[in-house]
Amino acid sequence: MKNKRPQLNEEWLNFLGAEFEKGYMKQLKTFLLQEKKQYKVYPPGPQIFNALNTTPLSQVKVVILGQDPYHGKDQAHGLCFSVNRGIPLPPSLQNIFQEIYNELGIQQPGH
Repeated sequence: MKNKRPQLNEEWLNFLGAEFEKGYMKQLKTFLLQEKKQYKVYPPGPQIFNALNTTPLSQVKVVILGQDPYHGKDQAHGLCFSVNRGIPLPPSLQNIFQEIYNELGIQQPGH
C-alpha cells in the first residue's frame, strides 16, 4: 500500500496528521482499498473529508458525531444531514426535516 497523504485541508492535516500513522488507521485504509476493489464505496474518495475541507479547524466550535450512513447511490458526499442537489432524500433526512417542521414550523428546504 502506498503511503499517500490524505486529501485533507492543511489545518486539519496538521492537527490530525499523526493519527493517520497509527495502526488502526492504516488497517482502516487497507480495508477500504480492498472494499473499493469489490464494491462501490460511498462517499467517493475525494469527498471522504468533505466536512473537514469545507470547515477550517479554527472555525469549529462543536463537533457532532453520528452514525446514519447513507448507502444509496450518490447520497453520501461527506457532509452529515445532507445530500447533493437532485438526489432524493434518504428516509432519515426526511425524518429530520419533518421533526424540524413539527417543532419549529420551518419548511423543508427545496434542495
